[in-house]
Amino acid sequence: MSASPEQVVRAWVDAFNAGDVDGLERLYAEDAVNHQVAYEPLHGRSAIRALFEREFARARMVCVIENLFVDGDRAILEWSDPLGLRGCGIFHVADGRIVHQRGYFDKLSFYRAQGLPLEKALEE
Repeated sequence: MSASPEQVVRAWVDAFNAGDVDGLERLYAEDAVNHQVAYEPLHGRSAIRALFEREFARARMVCVIENLFVDGDRAILEWSDPLGLRGCGIFHVADGRIVHQRGYFDKLSFYRAQGLPLEKALEE
């Protein structure tokens, strides 16, 4: 039996908080889509891996589960972090892998909280 959407999202949060790019990559289907609304959609596991490699190299990110709702093959994660950021992720899970992820967060607040140059936020 494959992992449930809740199990997959909890594993995702654990890997994310550990900065475990390999662990995150394993949770996605080969042809998965990750669309963080602040960025263009990413298609495929390798593109998603590259996103995590880049983001973990420039920022220390922590995901605290505020709420986790499951409806069939989808899980909705409301999260916060110790810096005061908040966001939401919607995960579509099939056969124990993430096939589609959509995330919502405020990009400018993220850059400010991480001490990153704001002009970079406007370029990306």
